[in-house]
Amino acid sequence: MTSAGRFAPSPSGELHVGNLRTAILAWLFARSTGRRFLLRVEDLDRARAGAEAVQLRDLAAIGVTWDGDVVRQTDRGNLYAKAITRLEEAGLTYECFCTRREIQEAPSAPHAPQGAYPGTCRNLDPAELEYKRSTRPAAIRLRADVTEYKVQDVLRGDYTGAVDDFVLRRNDGVTAYNLAAVVDDAAQGIDQVVRGDDLLSSTPRQAYLASLLSIPVPEYAHVPLVVNHDGARLAKRDGAVTLADLAGAGVPVEEVRDRLLASLGLPPGNLNHALGAFDPARLPSEPWVWPGS
Repeated sequence: MTSAGRFAPSPSGELHVGNLRTAILAWLFARSTGRRFLLRVEDLDRARAGAEAVQLRDLAAIGVTWDGDVVRQTDRGNLYAKAITRLEEAGLTYECFCTRREIQEAPSAPHAPQGAYPGTCRNLDPAELEYKRSTRPAAIRLRADVTEYKVQDVLRGDYTGAVDDFVLRRNDGVTAYNLAAVVDDAAQGIDQVVRGDDLLSSTPRQAYLASLLSIPVPEYAHVPLVVNHDGARLAKRDGAVTLADLAGAGVPVEEVRDRLLASLGLPPGNLNHALGAFDPARLPSEPWVWPGS
């Protein structure tokens, strides 16, 4: 299977300029290395009616092209179930009945990161397990045998992050993001993952899970985010930050695209033109403050 990069938005609303900048970067990384570029809609959770069509329209408007059909996670449940079954058969999972509140209030292990699962349900005896099954549905957690894992990032170098017994399938039956992303990337031949650096901390979990499933770990590049003037991650509440809102404020899509390219030190114009000047080593290492409309 030919190697590929990807962009994988959640259809929870319109893409803002920070999302679009990351999509451009993912496209540039893939095209500059001769990879295919795939689009995957991560619609297992938080899908809003009509959002996918708007996102695809906006990506096309700024010049992001993709190869083949768009893949949707809601069509891929069998792949996720097979992966979980494989882990179950290897003794690498267990049922968890904890609520979010119980996890938050439970004492954490020394040096464990905020929100790390403390292992409450890891070693339930048969009687406890039977009782808890009668009270509420179970989530499925990974039985991790490491507490941290190291990954390599094109832009960040070596990064070691925490690994806990994270959820593989929620108690409502929905596959969790970490498992779905790993399985999807492998199934699609994606060996390059370019995404916002807010996801860097989850990457050791995904790389570790890939190793358990004998899946090659992709090349990672976590890119700086677009932030507002307060330094917080850009959000729709920051005003005109979507293509539709900016068009309403008199900023055409071509100008938005050129602003995004300029923020990366790239020349204006279509993305193929910018591709000729793209060099990951010259990318800004700090977040970009959105100047507004």
